[in-house]
Amino acid sequence: MNWGYKIIVVYIVFISGMILLAYKSSQQNEDLVTEDYYGKELVYQQKIDEMKRTSLLTDSVLVQVINQEVSISFPKDFATKNITGEVEFYCPSDGKKDKRQQFSVTDAAVKIPLSEKNNGMNYVKISWTVAGINYYYEKKIII
Repeated sequence: MNWGYKIIVVYIVFISGMILLAYKSSQQNEDLVTEDYYGKELVYQQKIDEMKRTSLLTDSVLVQVINQEVSISFPKDFATKNITGEVEFYCPSDGKKDKRQQFSVTDAAVKIPLSEKNNGMNYVKISWTVAGINYYYEKKIII
């Protein structure tokens, strides 16, 4: 085999590799953080205000993972008050694992069962309202 054929083989291998890489890259999942990124960014000041209100409470929100169940306990500031809100489990690596659940409690912890698909790192984002005042808390957990 002379050097002319070797150059042709190298070009064919190179082109085949580039085609393979282009195909593999087109098959990758490209999840966005959120579909409405810019709309949520414009109202983020409200979240900052809600986080500041949460930090002024006497205790912090307690989030625990126990046997594929997440337990959320609110501070004593809300004793005998009706708490309504939403819990979001956000998985940065896979949008299919995201989960949202509404809740309404009085003097009790919120317990949310999780499936096996939620395993891994998640952000628990809790938004709640008490007496017309909004609060927000976020924590990173590993399930």
